[in-house]
Amino acid sequence: MVAGPDVAIEVSGLRMRYGTKEVLDGVDFAVHRGEVVVLLGPNGAGKTTTIEILEGFRLPSGGGVRVLGEDPAQAGEAWRAEVGVVLQSWRDHGRWTVRELVGHYGEYYRPYATAERARPYPPDELLDRVGLAPQADQQVKKLSGGQRRRLDVAIGIVGRPRLLFLDEPTAGFDPVARRDFHDLIHRLSDLEDTTILLTTHDLAEAERLADRILILDGGRIVADGSAEQLARQVAGHTEVRWTSGGQRHVHATEDGAAFVRELFARFGEDVSELEVTRTTLEDTYLAMVARSDARRREDEVVPSHPEAVR
Repeated sequence: MVAGPDVAIEVSGLRMRYGTKEVLDGVDFAVHRGEVVVLLGPNGAGKTTTIEILEGFRLPSGGGVRVLGEDPAQAGEAWRAEVGVVLQSWRDHGRWTVRELVGHYGEYYRPYATAERARPYPPDELLDRVGLAPQADQQVKKLSGGQRRRLDVAIGIVGRPRLLFLDEPTAGFDPVARRDFHDLIHRLSDLEDTTILLTTHDLAEAERLADRILILDGGRIVADGSAEQLARQVAGHTEVRWTSGGQRHVHATEDGAAFVRELFARFGEDVSELEVTRTTLEDTYLAMVARSDARRREDEVVPSHPEAVR
């Protein structure tokens, strides 16, 4: 498997088996440089397993994986310096201050600095970016849950990675911290050309951040596209409601904007109480998982009589 220069992650036929359970059953996808891709799926779908294989922390049972042009299981330290990881949880040095801990981890990346990418981030600059500047001299063990999560993110990006993996990154964040985190993700992608693959159960977050969404279910990728593209696959229409001539109307259309323009062209100021509703990512996700489950049940049906199979 040889990935092109604009491909950061290439996965082909990825399989993972635990005993007799096939967790991943032929997963295929690619992530291009600078993309923000969100991996969605029910609990137990294999999201974390997939991420761990891509990070080089777990060996697959089969298939091919290339990350930044290399096999993660065989890649060396220079490759690891290009990859940032934000785990769901980890143990740290509770007695260290926040600044000390970030500075300590940052030093591991200094030998891998390049003219293109200075490493690491200066600790105070990074803590300001993740909203921990006021806690810089505070011991890690005294941070709140949300502040600890911000520290997780800081340590994940301290080496200015070209590729960043985030597993449930905003768990424990309050609304302000979540908004700041979203701004940080956009800044990393837009200004530093960082490729980002993240998992989340927050569908609103996925819709806000993702250039592209992958839905993993039953060990396979069952959907791949932007939120708008996936919505069109499921429903294919926008619902428009309005009042005209004292009557309430509703109409489903594939092009909501064009229909609204036509509506005002025909009825003008007589149109009131206009509502335009498109399929949400939650609607799309639930429909696609249900569709995947139905297909899987059909595949598992075994004829009750041997003579039914010739």
